[in-house]
Amino acid sequence: MRLLKHTQFREKSFLLIDKEIKNRNDRTWCFWEKEKGFFEDIVFRKWDTVSFLSDDYSSSERILPYRYKMIRGIDFYRHCFDTIADHPNVELACGEVNEWKFESDTIFFRINGNVIRLQNTGTHVFNSFYSPNSHDEHTIRLIQHFKGWVIKTPAPLFNPGEAVIMDFRVHQKRGTTFVYMLPFDETTALIEYTLFSGELLPEGEYDQELKDYIISFLGINEYTIIEEEQGQIPMTNEKLCFAGHGWQIGTAGGQTKPSSGYTFQFIQKQSQQVTDYLLAGKPLEKIPATPKRFRFYDNTLLHVLYKNYLPGQKIFTELFRKNKIQSVLRFLDNESSFSEDIKIISSLPKIPFLKAAFHQF
Repeated sequence: MRLLKHTQFREKSFLLIDKEIKNRNDRTWCFWEKEKGFFEDIVFRKWDTVSFLSDDYSSSERILPYRYKMIRGIDFYRHCFDTIADHPNVELACGEVNEWKFESDTIFFRINGNVIRLQNTGTHVFNSFYSPNSHDEHTIRLIQHFKGWVIKTPAPLFNPGEAVIMDFRVHQKRGTTFVYMLPFDETTALIEYTLFSGELLPEGEYDQELKDYIISFLGINEYTIIEEEQGQIPMTNEKLCFAGHGWQIGTAGGQTKPSSGYTFQFIQKQSQQVTDYLLAGKPLEKIPATPKRFRFYDNTLLHVLYKNYLPGQKIFTELFRKNKIQSVLRFLDNESSFSEDIKIISSLPKIPFLKAAFHQF
């Protein structure tokens, strides 16, 4: 989408390969940013006040100059594919990529058993398909898995001016668990049950947890489910690099923050960097990697969660209790200064994190 905005690329040929046609509202992306973003025109809802809830601490704060934004999957797909349809230099291929490899002068793809060959010279291949490839005994693998319902109530029960970004009052029996609740209007909201653990739940358990939350914490007994979504995000200390077999982007290229699962905005930053370097004719291998200190912080926190040195509920409660929310958002965006990092790290329980940090070394 970024490349298609520039006349410099109108004579270039693009092949976009995806598993299936994207025509369902199968997910949402939520993120915060200060300015209008690249996809501002399709932001579905935005909030400048957010809540954090736990048994020990609760807050409701304005996050300006940030705004918490939501993009629906169906709006994103329509926007992108309408634009792509206006560019005849883009070819779309749908199907399962069974195999792909570089040969001396050819890039070889097998899609649903059919072979596609491209000239290797002057061709860039970007791959966003994540496949775990490390078998090191020190590799940590957790999954952030979630299911959400958009519900509608017969009476006005929601405050559309405030989003609940983390509610840790739910039980923590299976690991770090929270719910977020995003109101669209007074009668409609997305309720998302989220869990960090090593294994997925049986399908019915997500539904039961959503029902329990809606009844016990929201006090809602009468509602209609109008949409559902479900997904999972890998949380790993595996080293995922941009340069590799082609150029790795998205989760495959390390753009999922290991300690939180946040991905959307990191992908936007990487996409802009790639576009800027291609426009300037700079080699893509010169794009700077994520600063090592953020990688270290993420791996340390991931180790704490994986070894259960400290409950995730406790970690995030202390993080939000002892720091300005804007500082927390900058830290989670990998945009904080080193002095801000020290202040935030100092606000967390020291012994579990020192123990985990030692293992990183």
